[in-house]
Amino acid sequence: ALHLAEAGVKVVAVADQYGAVHRPKGLDIEALQQHVADTGSVTGFAGADPLEAQALLELEVDLLVPAAVEGVLNESNAHRIRAGIIVEGANGPTTAAADAVFEQAGKLVVPDILANAGGVIVSYFEWVQGSNAYWWSAQEVDERLEARMLAAWDGVTATAAGRGLSLREAATVTAVQKVAEAHQIRGLYP
Repeated sequence: ALHLAEAGVKVVAVADQYGAVHRPKGLDIEALQQHVADTGSVTGFAGADPLEAQALLELEVDLLVPAAVEGVLNESNAHRIRAGIIVEGANGPTTAAADAVFEQAGKLVVPDILANAGGVIVSYFEWVQGSNAYWWSAQEVDERLEARMLAAWDGVTATAAGRGLSLREAATVTAVQKVAEAHQIRGLYP
């Protein structure tokens, strides 16, 4: 939520394992962070109204980022999801049944294997630095991460457009192609 707010996104709701909070005019994310640091949860935040976590998923918003657990967007709630764009921050938050509903409704779903690849990429950067006795500043890591993520986005969206695929299908095709190419060049590793 902090990164989205810093990028100029109006964040109107946030949830954790204990509950959710909502403020249609936008949450003060820094104050919410301090509240979480003080109390251990978003619940009880004075700058917002309490909300059931399931209700958060169904708010009328432009962008929904399910970023915690698997399967929260499923056949029982998919028809009530009003966000036009869903960016999967968690691993597998959308079931196949929900994905089909979203595709039919024309929602843009940025799949987990693309949307949350940043952690794996930065882990790779750590390995590269450790293996080669490099040290990159946080800014350099961020710049390299942004370049990789944008290149991945460009590749996946080009594959989707060129082949008439969803972003999920295109991301999977792209990933399998990269593994197949690497396997062909170097064989099985190690």
